[in-house]
Amino acid sequence: MGMHRDAHIVWDWNGTLFHDVDAVIGATNAAFAELGLEPITLERYREVYCVPVPQFYERLMGRLPSGDEWELMDATFHRYYTEHRVRCGLAEGVVELLAGWASAGRSQSILSMYGHEDLVPLVRGFGIETHFVRVDGRTGPSGGSKAEHMVRHLGALTGVDPARTVVIGDAADDALAARHVGAQAVLYTGGSHGRASLEAVGVPVVDTLQEAVTEAERLAAA
Repeated sequence: MGMHRDAHIVWDWNGTLFHDVDAVIGATNAAFAELGLEPITLERYREVYCVPVPQFYERLMGRLPSGDEWELMDATFHRYYTEHRVRCGLAEGVVELLAGWASAGRSQSILSMYGHEDLVPLVRGFGIETHFVRVDGRTGPSGGSKAEHMVRHLGALTGVDPARTVVIGDAADDALAARHVGAQAVLYTGGSHGRASLEAVGVPVVDTLQEAVTEAERLAAA
């Protein structure tokens, strides 16, 4: 295991470490209701979800939301999500996986597009903060891509080589952000995307986080 000791994982939070898909679907439908749109199923959500988020809404509405519509939908989504996230928990096996990766002498961090001020206390509340060398949430407007956030995140880490870094997330954008900085990626089917849309990105796709970590070990050692 020694040759893997400098491998690093950048974990996504929502839909990956944090199993919040029910809250996300509920919040999305609450936002749609503000414009009189029909509710969406989890299957349909995974089929069409993309970032930037206004483009996701465009796929469902047949047009981009106006500025006022976007602000209303975004505010409604986050208000509903904040109310309902308390019913959500960590994905299966997360605590053991994080502890195992750390105990092997490897580092890991979180980069999420969830707001930083909300993310940090949420991670801390699950008692897992000590496993991470850094926890970064989104700063600035919501709805955009993770790529530039990934640049800043890796730039703030000491001794982490992007070529030995693997991003684990549930969205195509996680793989695109990894590619943007020269890192590898593994995508997990338990969150926002269905398998078909994840496989189209051209990186390994797995159904469990245990498989994701195993694949991360392989990629980082290659």
